[in-house]
Amino acid sequence: MNDETLKRIRARIDGIDDQILALINERAAAAAEVAGAKQAAGESVDFYRPAREAEVLRRLRDANPGPLNDGDVTRLFREIMSSCLALQRPLTVAFLGPEGTFTQEAALKHFGHSVDSRPMDNIDAVFREVESGEAAYGVVPVENSTEGMVTHTLDRLPSSPLQIVGEVEMPVVHSLATRAADVAGIQRVYSHSQGLAQCRSWLDRHLPAVDRIPVASTAEAARLASLDDSAAAIASEAAAERYELPILQAAMQDGSRNATRFLVLGRESPEPTGEDKTSLVIARENRPGGLAGLLAPLARYGLNMTRLESRPSPEGMWEYVFFVDLLGHAEDPDLKRALGEMQKLASLLKVLGSYPRSVV
Repeated sequence: MNDETLKRIRARIDGIDDQILALINERAAAAAEVAGAKQAAGESVDFYRPAREAEVLRRLRDANPGPLNDGDVTRLFREIMSSCLALQRPLTVAFLGPEGTFTQEAALKHFGHSVDSRPMDNIDAVFREVESGEAAYGVVPVENSTEGMVTHTLDRLPSSPLQIVGEVEMPVVHSLATRAADVAGIQRVYSHSQGLAQCRSWLDRHLPAVDRIPVASTAEAARLASLDDSAAAIASEAAAERYELPILQAAMQDGSRNATRFLVLGRESPEPTGEDKTSLVIARENRPGGLAGLLAPLARYGLNMTRLESRPSPEGMWEYVFFVDLLGHAEDPDLKRALGEMQKLASLLKVLGSYPRSVV
């Protein structure tokens, strides 16, 4: 390629960038006009609307002609929407900390980087921060594809007035981060217990005699490893970067399809979008066929149950409650009828939230 051709292409790119900049600012001004029109009409201004955001991202993803992949498109537009929203009112989002955890990555993936993200010490603290109104939303982990459910989150949901307003699905990529020059210099490995479990096979092969020390989070593991040249952390690339830890081995997790699902907590369920999920907690008297009978209306109305998980009930020994995920919104006619029939049979039925399904 000669210099003239290269200059011509770069000039064209500069022109496109100028157009993009003008259009982004035009979009921000239009978003502000919507808020202003609502305020002038005396309407409640919902600066962040999960259903609307999900619809926008799905429309753009489906309309994407390439060469950018769908994930890049949704990520770019989420950041644009996040910046536009911050001009009107920055969102405060609590997450299971400290900074650098996968939960923070999930929060930023869902809300974009133009939010006030607040790390909390534990899952209870995330719930309390949103329940008190100190944060508008919270993000907590709920299940991992290899290690199963996060029981603390499940146990907290039934007693909370909060609603599930969204979900985030993220691939979990663990890296071995250390100041040691090679594996021979590593004497101990820090990580969250799930991080250690998700990398068990790699550790068994390469570091079988090294101490494995569980800590509160993968970010805390990176912090500890940064203080000890003979230690390593199993953590995300973001956590390793935050604590200036070189990555000795990337993508060390067992299996290539390891993913974690996170819940977004808020105070009101979003309106239906047509691609929704509903989460319930249910219980019935412990008798033969009790659960089957309670779930029968779902089959009768052709509803798709994607998750059924049991947890001990706080009401008594050997009593259980069941967490159910369904495709559809609680306001959809068939699901609404099914829930009405289930309510008559259940000793407990609580809708934990109806929310847009994750937009990858």
